[in-house]
Amino acid sequence: MVFSPVSTSDPSAYLAADPIIEVDHPAVRSFGDELRFGSEGQVDFARRAFEWVRDEVAHSFDARDPRVTLRASQVLEQRVGLCYAKSHLLAALLRGQGIPTALCYQRLLHGDGHVLHGLVAVYLEGAWHRQDARGNRADIAAEFCLDAERLAFPVDPSLGEIDYPELHLTPARVVIDALLTVTDILAVYDHGLPTALNSGSDPLPH
Repeated sequence: MVFSPVSTSDPSAYLAADPIIEVDHPAVRSFGDELRFGSEGQVDFARRAFEWVRDEVAHSFDARDPRVTLRASQVLEQRVGLCYAKSHLLAALLRGQGIPTALCYQRLLHGDGHVLHGLVAVYLEGAWHRQDARGNRADIAAEFCLDAERLAFPVDPSLGEIDYPELHLTPARVVIDALLTVTDILAVYDHGLPTALNSGSDPLPH
């Protein structure tokens, strides 16, 4: 199945900052500059940033780390987060270096129910390309790729799974609400995370 993204915005709109995607946070901006040093163009930098977030920011569940991170600067400082948080940091790093980056979501089978999964799409070489920096392990092998998607999880509609086609400027409200109300991410990992995407992304309070 070919992913067909849906957006009503010009790609340049996906360079914007918000209270979660902290494009202009000094630490985020500085680290983006550091990653960019010596890179050979936008694609090379995007790959560097993707691989750093994928490999150097631990996935909360894999690491059994209960800390809750949400904002890009928190993820950068604590080096841990769920898929949503890792996507927030990756989006901030890429947007800060001039690469339009959207937030994307999938609905995946999880235990006896479903869970919402977060990833990003980058606008490079005239098209949108989804990338999943969730973090690899023995059963996951996501890679940065512009030719064909190499995501963490395949989607099976027969299991009630969904590839949501929308490209989000800001994090989905359901994700923000879920992460703002918990103090131990492991306590809600199996029962308590969003199970589906609502109407979309709402403006965030400053």
